Amino acid sequence: MAKESFITKKEIKKMLSKRRKNSCKNDYGHIFILAGSVGMTGAAVLASQAAMRIGAGLVTLGIPESLNEIVDVKLTEVMTLPLPETKEGNVDKSAYNKIFQFIEKRKVASLIVGPGLSCGQQTVKLVKKIIQNIELPCVLDADGINALRKQPQHSTSVFNRTQTWQIPELNKAKANIIMTPHPGELGRLINESPRSIQKDRIKYATCFAKENEVIVALKGYQTIITDGSKIFVNPTGNPGMATAGCGDVLTGMIGGLINQVEGKNLLKATISGVYLHGLAGDMAVRDKTEMGLIATDVLEKIPEAIKKVNR
Repeated sequence: MAKESFITKKEIKKMLSKRRKNSCKNDYGHIFILAGSVGMTGAAVLASQAAMRIGAGLVTLGIPESLNEIVDVKLTEVMTLPLPETKEGNVDKSAYNKIFQFIEKRKVASLIVGPGLSCGQQTVKLVKKIIQNIELPCVLDADGINALRKQPQHSTSVFNRTQTWQIPELNKAKANIIMTPHPGELGRLINESPRSIQKDRIKYATCFAKENEVIVALKGYQTIITDGSKIFVNPTGNPGMATAGCGDVLTGMIGGLINQVEGKNLLKATISGVYLHGLAGDMAVRDKTEMGLIATDVLEKIPEAIKKVNR
């Protein structure tokens, strides 16, 4: 296994592409976000705003149609796509055709799937169909990850070389996938306890990424970013960020960076997003304290974090 390296500000500065004077919004990517359900519109809004604040050219939020008016009030710069829903108010599997046609027509560059989405049966089927059929970079978070949790094939130990944690939907995916689990979400995928994962975060993240050919950002103290080969450790962030919505902000930032980093490289987008997210949190905590920090405080500090990296 490769030796891990800590991310530096200098590396992040190199990864972020400079904007051309004659550029337009289409140069920085149209991001489609599938998120939100009854009681969880905040997650969808935070991810959408974070994608815009980190510099995405366009963002469209796909939301259950009954919730569209709610998010329209909350969002100014973000467009919305009302989608067919189940009787419970979750996005229905039948939304796939509308999503696919929108992606094709509007030249969507990358996807974010999962914040506040719910794990209703029809929604789970939709998530699986999207990642198996749409050939775009995709950030899976929260319920986008939870939608895959019932199908793992594995042995009992990360140290057993014969173990396999292959997720069928990931192995069949057309999408190039970034996953942003916390230890509990990764644990549900592989039937391991969060405590076990915390004991050897690097091995668990790296083995899972390698077997499923995905990029993993295992969240927590010193977030681990790996593609199964290279391993990076994030030095930014603080305990105040252990609060609802901070993960949604991170997801939006990574998705928004895909079309802005050097070479549109997914690993670089993940590394940059995690570092800047933690740096924004470190700046926010100076004013708000760890106890008083909320996700929108991190969101508001994203521009300041970008400025600090680019100095």
